[in-house]
Order: sequence, then structure tokens, then C-alpha cells
Amino acid sequence: MSTAASHEPWLLKPEARLEELHRHGLTPYPRYQAPTIAAVPVKEIISEYQEVLENGSRDDTKKVSITGRIYSKRASSSKLVWFDMLQDNTTIQAVFNRRTFAGSDQEFEAVAKNFHRGDIVQLTGHVGKTKTGQLSVFVTEDFQMLSPCLHPIPTRTGLMDPEKRFRNRHLDFLVNKDGLEILKKRREIIKFIRQYLDSRNFLEVETPILSTQAGGANAKPFVTHANALDMEMHMRVAPELYLKQLVIGGVDRVYELGKQFRNEGIDADHNPEFTTCEFYQAFSNLEGLFEMTEDMLREMAIAVVGSPEVPYKISEDETIQISFDKPFRRINIMETLEEKLETPLPDLETEPVAELLSLCKKNKIFVSAPHTIPRIMDKLISHFIEPECVQPTFLWGHPIIMSPLAKDISLPSGRIVAGRFELFVAGKEIVNAYEELNDPFQQRDRFTKQQSDKDSGDEEAQPMDQAFCTALEYGLPPTAGWGMGVDRVVQILTGSSHIRDVLAFPTMRALPPRSS
Repeated sequence: MSTAASHEPWLLKPEARLEELHRHGLTPYPRYQAPTIAAVPVKEIISEYQEVLENGSRDDTKKVSITGRIYSKRASSSKLVWFDMLQDNTTIQAVFNRRTFAGSDQEFEAVAKNFHRGDIVQLTGHVGKTKTGQLSVFVTEDFQMLSPCLHPIPTRTGLMDPEKRFRNRHLDFLVNKDGLEILKKRREIIKFIRQYLDSRNFLEVETPILSTQAGGANAKPFVTHANALDMEMHMRVAPELYLKQLVIGGVDRVYELGKQFRNEGIDADHNPEFTTCEFYQAFSNLEGLFEMTEDMLREMAIAVVGSPEVPYKISEDETIQISFDKPFRRINIMETLEEKLETPLPDLETEPVAELLSLCKKNKIFVSAPHTIPRIMDKLISHFIEPECVQPTFLWGHPIIMSPLAKDISLPSGRIVAGRFELFVAGKEIVNAYEELNDPFQQRDRFTKQQSDKDSGDEEAQPMDQAFCTALEYGLPPTAGWGMGVDRVVQILTGSSHIRDVLAFPTMRALPPRSS
């Protein structure tokens, strides 16, 4: 390899690299001008030529122009250089040969010496195959710099450290192609959800992200201040209460795909900013939601993965097949907990905090304060039941005290539970669904109890929302409501173990200030 061709530009400081480009007559950041030969996407070139050209042949009947980033550079002499060009996660080789390049010796030498890995360029030439069968663009003209890369891209050494990857996402996507493929799958999943609901006559809407209080889910909100109104505002934790007001207003089928914000912990399944889909359907019930959930996820897996069987890595050494074939397993929460605990559960409406904490202590389950019934029950469910939910599993029959926005239903056993289910897959909750409570007086009572928990220190309890209760007095028809954690579904369908892998820019802790 010649010295000129192998010279790495990042041995120079960025300012010195720019000076060197200017010295060789190259403009580092030109205003873009469309080439005289129409630009052709690399994927189209591969699709058109890969199977029809023979080794050592070339299509001299037409030229193509391409743009992209130089992924690698090789040279056998000062007169022959190979560039691997990267465009939209697809590569093609560019052959830069002095014999076929129409420019001057000075122009050829300027490119050969000064174009390096990472630079963004434009070129024009004929499509052909080398003698070894490598599909290539043989450059004839218009090889120009569009934007230089002033720092090394670790395409050879790789970028594996999560801290470096997610703090430098632009670099991560350049080096780790899987990241962009996950984002493309995410787009397919969101597109599928919209098409599925649109085809069933649901109306997509956008509801406020900022409001005077956050409701619709048990979660701690982010709080900010509106200067123009001089008042405290909360970022939404769920769009539920707005969407149900739309149902009251006559929109029988409504949904929203959008961001929620919860001021809580970060782990493999949680990010403070995340995406959900919520829909509400008047004149439906829990059984309708069971069936719709199974249908949607099965069809989604087939559309995105190509099969209802989805491979998922549950550990470094084990990959399982998650099956979205119907029917999904169903677990009755209260009955299963009593089997696991080997004792009947007390009447939760009597606030048996001490009794439930005693059961937790007996089973070595730690529950952090504040000790409210919903928090203790949630801990029992996560300890005894959720680990069993690897294949798609509906958890249903929640105690009413855990579900302040759900209608209560009576089981054949005589037990009254919330009309609610959660769907778990690979141990992750991905769907939460209700038969919606539409009794305004009962809703006020539920909110009052939640407010009491909030006043006792439970920051995730829902506050009283008098405006919503007043809206209910105008009549909410029997309504089934459903919410999906889109990020977690993307995790499962792409085999991603951490939520940060499926977000373009996950939330990261701020770096400490540099010492002077």
C-alpha cells in the first residue's frame, strides 16, 4: 500500500486536515449540487446488476451517480485505489483507476491522497464486476468531497462498550449496523399498529403532553413550570383520561401512539421517556380485548419477523422460541397467589397491611415504603407470577384496589375483581387492558382512596381528577381500553435484551463536569 493512500487524516488536528484539503484544491463543505447524471440508490444498483453482470464485465451503456460515506480504503499503487462506499446501511465498492478517470492527474492525485475512511463523497461511473466478481462502480468523473470526517471511526476495532455506544449514538450507528436494523424494525412495528387500528375504523388523535396534573396511570410524573401561565404543570404519564373524554364526546373508537414520561428508575425494561399505544373502543368488553390482543400480536409477528415463532435470547447461553400462536395462556392472579402462599388472601378492602407484610416477610420478599395495598400486591405478583410468564400469558382477576380506573366484575366463585388483564411476554409487561369504570360516583370514591395513598407518601398514586369525574356524568358508554408498551414489543420482536437498544437516543446520566 502506498504511503499517500495509507495516510490517516486523524493523525492531524481537525483544523490541519481542513487546511490540507484546501491546499490540494478541495472544498471541504461545498453547497450540494445534484449531479448531471441522476443519483441512483445503492440498493437499486445491487438489485439491477448483481445477478446479470458477469465477472470482469461492465455496463458501458450508461453511468450512475452515487453518494455515501467511505467505509474503507485500499490501494495497490498510486494509480489504483478501492473504496467501499456505505449508503443507507448498504455497501458497494468504488474502483478509482487512473486509466478510467476522466479528470486530470492533479485531480486524481488529490482524491487518492485526501479522501479517507469516514468522508462523505459523491462520484459517477459505470457499474461492473471485477474479475473476482465484486460488484463495483468504476469511477469516471465527479468524484468530489461533500463533507470530511475529522475523527476516527472505529470500524476495525469495533464499538462494544455500552457507555460509549449510547453516549455517541451517531458513532454507534456507523459502526454497529444492527442498531439501524432495529430502528427499521421499530418503524415496521409502529406502521403495523397504525394500519391494524386504522383498518378497524379507529381515529388517531393527539392529546396534551403537558397538563395541570398527571393521571391515567399509577406513576410519578415529571413536574415543570409554565412561565406564561405562572403555574406548575406535569408531563403526562398516560393519555387515558383524555381519550375516554373523546369517547364520551362521541368518538367510539379512538387511539393514540405517542410518548409518555415517568419520573422513575431506569433498567433493562424502563426508560423515563417511552412510547405507548392506547386505544378505547365503545361497546366492547374484556373478552373482546383478549381476542383482539392475540390477533394483533400474532399478525404483527408474522408481518415483522415472518412467523408467529420469534427467537428470543433469555440468557447468554439460551435462546427460546416465543410463540404468538393462539390461544395465549391465562393466569387468575388471586387464585394463583393463594396457591403459592398456601393460604387464603385477606379481604383487601379492609386494608390488611400488617397481614400482607407478614406474608412477604415469611417468603423473604422486601417491600419498600410506603406500604400501601397496591404496592404490596404488586410485589407479590412480580415475585410469584411474573417469572412464569415467558410465553405470552394473560394475568387477570386483579384486586380492585390495584385498578382504580377499571370496572369491577363478579366471578362465578363469588369473588369480585377488576375487569382488567395484563399481558406478559418474556417476563415483560407489554399490554394493560380494562373494562373502563364509567360510574362517576364510584370513580370519585376510587380517586379519593388514591389521593389518601398519595398523601401517605405513595408518589405513584393517582390524584383526584374532578374534571374527569364531571365528564363521566355526561355518560361514558361501556368501553374497553387497551395500552401497549411499544418499546418492549420492539425488544421482543428484535431479540433486544435492553430497552436502550430499541431507542434512537435512550436517556443517559449526565457526565460529571470536567475538572479545570
